[in-house]
Amino acid sequence: MNDEDFLKEFGFRIKLFRMKLNYTQAQLGEMVEISEHRISQIENGKCNLTLKTVNRISKALKISAVKLFNFYIE
Repeated sequence: MNDEDFLKEFGFRIKLFRMKLNYTQAQLGEMVEISEHRISQIENGKCNLTLKTVNRISKALKISAVKLFNFYIE
């Protein structure tokens, strides 16, 4: 899996978990203290995240960070 595909899949998983909780991008952004636009970029695989941001997102989504990476386990 190349870097671009990885970011797209990772962002898609964030979107799935966000939608499960019926959060908007704005709501998630507020919880994570980043802009709605940044959440959109993340979900569309347009930006690379820091581990701090991954941690904050996973806490806001009430899941372990590992669940966001489950698609990559071989």
